[in-house]
Amino acid sequence: MKRAILLLFVIATLLNCKQKTEQSADAAMEPKGADNIAYQWSEMAITATANDTEMFKPRPTITSRFLGLIFVSIFDAWSRYDEKAIPVYLDGVERRPSDEQTLKNKEIAISYAAYRAMNEYYYSDQELFTNFMVELGLDPNNESLDPTTPEGIGNLAAKAVIEARKGDGANQYGEEEGSNGEPYFDYTGYEPVNPVDQNNDPNRWQPKYFSDGKGGKFAPGCLTPFWDKVEPVSLKSGDQFRPGPPPKIGSKQLEEEVKEVIEMQANLTDEQKALVEFMRDGPQSVQQAGHWLKFAQEVSIRDDHTLDEDVKMFFYNQVVAMDAFIASWDSKMYYDFARPFALVHEYYDQQKIKAWGGVGKGMVEMDGNQWRPYSPDTFLCPPFPSYTSGHSTISGGCAEALKLWTGSDEFGSEVELVAGAMTEPDNLGDTVTLKFPTFSKTAEMAGISRVLGGYHIQADNIAGLELGRDVAREAWKFYKKHIGEEEEQM
Repeated sequence: MKRAILLLFVIATLLNCKQKTEQSADAAMEPKGADNIAYQWSEMAITATANDTEMFKPRPTITSRFLGLIFVSIFDAWSRYDEKAIPVYLDGVERRPSDEQTLKNKEIAISYAAYRAMNEYYYSDQELFTNFMVELGLDPNNESLDPTTPEGIGNLAAKAVIEARKGDGANQYGEEEGSNGEPYFDYTGYEPVNPVDQNNDPNRWQPKYFSDGKGGKFAPGCLTPFWDKVEPVSLKSGDQFRPGPPPKIGSKQLEEEVKEVIEMQANLTDEQKALVEFMRDGPQSVQQAGHWLKFAQEVSIRDDHTLDEDVKMFFYNQVVAMDAFIASWDSKMYYDFARPFALVHEYYDQQKIKAWGGVGKGMVEMDGNQWRPYSPDTFLCPPFPSYTSGHSTISGGCAEALKLWTGSDEFGSEVELVAGAMTEPDNLGDTVTLKFPTFSKTAEMAGISRVLGGYHIQADNIAGLELGRDVAREAWKFYKKHIGEEEEQM
């Protein structure tokens, strides 16, 4: 009897060793960085975001939600093949046994989750995603919901996220009352206090005229003024970290910050112009959430990430971006604060100032009421209230997220640009190299670029950076809970 028990123990030990050896061999051969499938699906997401911007014009709030929910879908599918992870929306699907927690099963599960989620949110690029599935050797027509197979788990994960987020306030399906089925219709009935031709309250946001590129002009309305009502993923609510109010007209602070914007623009260097353009994320823009996804991709390549690492990093990074947009819009719509475009006109109406005269004009002397941001005529200024800066909020949040996730503030990215290429192509400056030594510095450079460009005052930037960091720290607790490392403290 003892011999039989001993024999069974030896066999079990050998099988366990064999499984560990095979897993070690798989790990050694596992694709890393840009070669792992989680990274490759992030490339699909980046491409689709750029295409969405091209087709629908910039709508950074909406695309941040798409990206956030795509990476939640991927995470939820992957979680069923991880030892500890807890899905966000996927209920009733058991964790697969350890012998099924293979790289191949993870690749299949996250691919089906990504494919279904991207088809839902970036529906105009379905052919792109289908072709990629075929390249991976996967059947895009497999709609199995079998919770014991990676294909079924992937499909179920995307389905769970899509269903859970219907009615979340984004009005994606025109489901909110009074929308008449029109997607993203403003169901709050927001109307600016100041019409485009009359500034009734200079503390409040005013729409501005853009060129239509055909000799005419138009004044875009406020972009998604209901976004403060969208349900966050990791926060209790969009107003959880709402900052105090911006400075008002009559305060010394606002007077000095408006003056600072004018002086910064009048003395723009080539490096500063390049920074404004890079952070504005010009043609084929992926908006702020996508921009920080690209920075995260650089980290993946730099640190030779595995699929597991990229699934977790992209998930946390993009949940922070999505929730930071909601928090920023809460502040924007609550305070409805003016942009420098109108504030400069208010403060310097009858004064001569040195400023950028527009494409082909360079820096000239002008009446203060003619001042405009350093931006093309067809997109002069973001069409929504100013405080807090979205760039600052998302950059502060995503930089803090990458710092927390990697355990270091070190970044080391750089990019080479020709100053003026995106704004005044007939008046190009020098070729400059922008260096981003740390995540924190990158966020600060993103924030100050919006002041240099004339889109924000410093108050918008500073409050935005801190708001984003608050979001990232709160989302970190949510992230740690869902990777199974510690309980969420809410």
